[in-house]
Amino acid sequence: MKILVLGGYGLIGDAVVGRLLRDGHHVSGLGRDIRDAQRRRPAARWIAADMSELLAAEDWLPVVAGMDAVVNAAGALQDGPRDRLDAVHRGSVAALVEACERAGVSRFAQISAVGADLSSADVFFSTKAQGDKAVASSSLEWTILRPGLVIASAAYGGTALLRALAAFPGFIPAVMPRQPIQTVAATDVAEAVSRAVTGSLPLRSVFDLVETEARPLADVLLAFRGWLGLPRARVVPVPAIVGRLAAVLADGLGRLGWRSPLRSAALAALARGVTGDAEPWNQVAGQPLQPLEATLTAMPAHVQERWFARLWLLKPIVFAVLSLFWLVSGIVGLARLDAAADILVSHGLSPTLAFAMVLAGSVADIALGAAVLVRSFAHLALVAMIAITLLYLAGATVFAPDLWLDPLGAIIKAVPALCLVLVALAMLDER
Repeated sequence: MKILVLGGYGLIGDAVVGRLLRDGHHVSGLGRDIRDAQRRRPAARWIAADMSELLAAEDWLPVVAGMDAVVNAAGALQDGPRDRLDAVHRGSVAALVEACERAGVSRFAQISAVGADLSSADVFFSTKAQGDKAVASSSLEWTILRPGLVIASAAYGGTALLRALAAFPGFIPAVMPRQPIQTVAATDVAEAVSRAVTGSLPLRSVFDLVETEARPLADVLLAFRGWLGLPRARVVPVPAIVGRLAAVLADGLGRLGWRSPLRSAALAALARGVTGDAEPWNQVAGQPLQPLEATLTAMPAHVQERWFARLWLLKPIVFAVLSLFWLVSGIVGLARLDAAADILVSHGLSPTLAFAMVLAGSVADIALGAAVLVRSFAHLALVAMIAITLLYLAGATVFAPDLWLDPLGAIIKAVPALCLVLVALAMLDER
């Protein structure tokens, strides 16, 4: 079969693409930035497109032409500079469904979420439900799959946060640790999709994909800690006010383009519990989905998982420290412009050139300190930080080599600062 997978490089989408390729299908994946996906999954055909801009059936017709089935694994948690929930979850899906009907696509698998509800006050759940309604109202041979908390060997978003909290030194901090959670393996979601697109499931059906028994969030975190091979630790409830403050900060970062799993939409989802009805799927499949223990056993953790878990919570700290360092450096340079210029003059530069160099350097420092906080500018800002730091060190070596011996280490300290920039650059990727 020729199958199109929307969001084909996401947590669920990647598992679906891999499974469909192993099944022998001709798979096309669609997403905004497909460069990494093309390298990781060269057997699939990749289409670069932004779903939020494909809001008419005519936009989709060239994409779905010749396809036998479409799988919608795309989604976003919360509105932001890169995400518009209404467009991605509702408008684009409605247009896609119409295009599939007109193009003669036979089957459609919609990956939604447990808790999707038209009456929900949460935009994530209400828009997901609106997309589900568009699919269910169509003449297509559709299946709607609603996974619980998806666990995969890949980790970003909420699953990355779980690993990071589980690896916290000494204890495990948790907001709402008693909230019920039902997990599902990404491989099981991919299996369900495989069955849906080949007609092995009852047509026009809705299934929650969750393990049979719910467990409190605290138990999920303890299971992840054991999976990481770390000593058992106590789960310590975090006051609700701390969670709300973290959500406010994460929402602010979201407006700068950072997709934190601590945003208010994620906490709202946790507050309602991540649970569904496992029985309809169990009856059709003849067996329950894997419990969390089996999911973790099937993907053993090694040193790289422990590194990731320990470093993940340090990422915002690294970027905050870098931003503060460069901002303060620039502000101090402007505040003490004459004093800084005098140092260069004492080493043979003309007053005019010295003043211009200090002014330009201070402005550049401030600009980079601000730019590194904006996700779309962060990579460029980090590269510029490396270049400017090397320029500073080279300039000091040529014009003021004695500064290397300064008892306060003004120049020497630039070296570890440069190393921190390299660490930030290595940590920048989200997926």
